[in-house]
Amino acid sequence: MNYQKISRRYYLDNLRWMTVILVVIYHTLMMYSSVIPLGTLGESGMMYPTDSIMYFLYPWFMILLFIISGISARISLTNHPDEDKNFLKKRTVRYLVPSTLGLLAFEWIQGYISMKLSDSFLTLGAVPKLGLYLIMSVSGTGVLWYLQTLWIFSLVLVIIRKITKKREKLYPKTEHFPFWGMLLLMIPAFGFAQILNLPIVVYRLGLYGFAFFAGYYLFAHEEAVEKLSKYCTPLLIISVLTGISYTVFFWGQNFADNPVLNHPFSIAYAWLMCLSLLGFGKKYLNFQNSVTAWFSSKSFGLYVFHYLGMSACAYLLHEYTSLPFILCGVLSLISSFGIGWGLYEIISRIPVLRWFVLGIRKERSQEHVQ
Repeated sequence: MNYQKISRRYYLDNLRWMTVILVVIYHTLMMYSSVIPLGTLGESGMMYPTDSIMYFLYPWFMILLFIISGISARISLTNHPDEDKNFLKKRTVRYLVPSTLGLLAFEWIQGYISMKLSDSFLTLGAVPKLGLYLIMSVSGTGVLWYLQTLWIFSLVLVIIRKITKKREKLYPKTEHFPFWGMLLLMIPAFGFAQILNLPIVVYRLGLYGFAFFAGYYLFAHEEAVEKLSKYCTPLLIISVLTGISYTVFFWGQNFADNPVLNHPFSIAYAWLMCLSLLGFGKKYLNFQNSVTAWFSSKSFGLYVFHYLGMSACAYLLHEYTSLPFILCGVLSLISSFGIGWGLYEIISRIPVLRWFVLGIRKERSQEHVQ
């Protein structure tokens, strides 16, 4: 079935880079929190008011990015009729190469810092240097799990389209999907959150896969997002109140692990917030200017490199200074943006290395995380 070419939806670009900035803020707060003890510098048992920001953000921001990625995949395949044969190839270069070969080429540095933060070297004294290098490389995966997971979903999508010979039977049926139906999708979202979870908790293939394909098959319809935009104000108010209640209810517990992670309350809150932000974006963020265009073009680089800048700064401050917690956090946040964007500008200009680390072949790409 043929569809009209889809015009650019600037609200997706804006939601994406804004969410990436929230990811940066979250990771900085996480580094100095005791809620997630492994690989962080938080004082055991200490809770800070800023921890509430982490509780508020964590349940939904990656789900939203996967929904946007699903919508982006639909737009790409619709606008380029011959895209099927290149779709997986492009995404292999964009997602899989940086998150595999890029670990060996550059991200082992992140692995070194992460292992220093968690004192992992204390148990690896007898490991040969080559073994240490490989361990550091794998430990440097960090935020690149998102790219790995996106590649898996892209592969599954190509397989589905191959099996169905591109016949889109489900997509046309979701064009007039009701608003209440979108709300009730939190029920299957909860179901998918319980399956396909790997031992490393960030790899929530069930839930994130559901979000990706919900974006591809449902929210790629402008009519669906238009319905969300009509109710975005009350929906956003309800979502914020739900988020506050969620934060109070689970305060002091590790929100990034079970039983909190896949609790019905967590999934319901996450789904409500994603719906409200999609609607809010459609209504208020569907524009582009020089500022939004700049942030959009830099969001991928910021996502890839921010954690290295933040964790390196946090480690050095912890080891060699006695600065107060708040100042360390501020300096680490500044480093996240400064070093993150700086490394992107440098590495995106270096032949070969930019292919390994960023999936860029010849010229700096203006693509965003999708």
